Amino acid sequence: MFLALVVLGIGVLRAGVAHAAELPPAPEGSFSIAVLPDTQHYLGCGTKAEPDSTDEVTNPVFDAYTQWIADNLEQQRIVFVSHVGDIVDINEPAQWEVARGCMDRLHGRVPYGISVGNHDMTSTGDSSLFQTYFGQSRFEEFEWYGGAFRSERENQAISGNNANSYQLFSAEGYDFVFLHLECNAPDDVLDWANEVLAQHFDRRAIVTTHMYLGPRERPTDPSDYFDAPKGVMLWTKRHGDRGNSPQQMWDKCFSRHRNLFMIFCGDQSRTQAMRLTARGDHGNPVYALLSDYGVHGLRVYRVVPSENLIYAQTYNPIEGALCEGTEIVPDREEHQFVLSYDPARARSSVFLYK
Repeated sequence: MFLALVVLGIGVLRAGVAHAAELPPAPEGSFSIAVLPDTQHYLGCGTKAEPDSTDEVTNPVFDAYTQWIADNLEQQRIVFVSHVGDIVDINEPAQWEVARGCMDRLHGRVPYGISVGNHDMTSTGDSSLFQTYFGQSRFEEFEWYGGAFRSERENQAISGNNANSYQLFSAEGYDFVFLHLECNAPDDVLDWANEVLAQHFDRRAIVTTHMYLGPRERPTDPSDYFDAPKGVMLWTKRHGDRGNSPQQMWDKCFSRHRNLFMIFCGDQSRTQAMRLTARGDHGNPVYALLSDYGVHGLRVYRVVPSENLIYAQTYNPIEGALCEGTEIVPDREEHQFVLSYDPARARSSVFLYK
């Protein structure tokens, strides 16, 4: 079972996080991981926002976010980019073309991974269009690309061909394995994920999966998305009876690995920002972090090993300012906060998982 969830205490923001509007440069000896939220904000022909439009499909928000990352790779010392999923709003080629164009400006410049969201697949888990635009062959040339789950089914449309992948990277002398798992990953995918984390037990582990934090029970009324008790979710959206809820993904996989310390997710725009911590089976703290900001910004996690801290900074490239609060989550401390993390002690010298 997922251990009792405790809202993380808010630390006093120190070096690396300012109350000024601009995001300060990353200091020497630090490194950053940029996390893209759900990028469903498409405009033009056939989109939900403009269904009657005849204009070309565009996504100014997605475009602005990846352009800012590309422009700030050096200044912010960005070593990895993770997309939490719901890359598209409607699973059709015009939106996927735009999405690939946005990610192309990062391609070959910085390691990145993508989690497949519920909007990026059919109800049965078929992610064929994602695989067409972001399949395994797109990444195989890069040394940092670890590989992808391959289904035993002849047809890889469900869960195969990069719908579940992992990446390997190093920064400031520390080695990482980064898993990107689809929404409600089935058991065969979780078995593979356990094997990947087992193989790379000597690396610090991070997971991005689309659906993780939000209303604990399946909402029965629109108000539940805002007001119902929240935590690790107990319900699913995709893969039918084969799909695992976020709680099951914790029980069957995440909790078992002592090197896992962070889980990124999106999916819940009506929760928008949330963070919890739990202890894995080996006593390791695991931070679960939801960011689904829409037009309000992306997350930059700045790791400062000399301070044993991670500065979580929500920055809005469209406005050129740190997020001071939103209508849904008005408190600044939910968007700009600090996590304790000692990378020198986080790696396990012995792998154990049940």
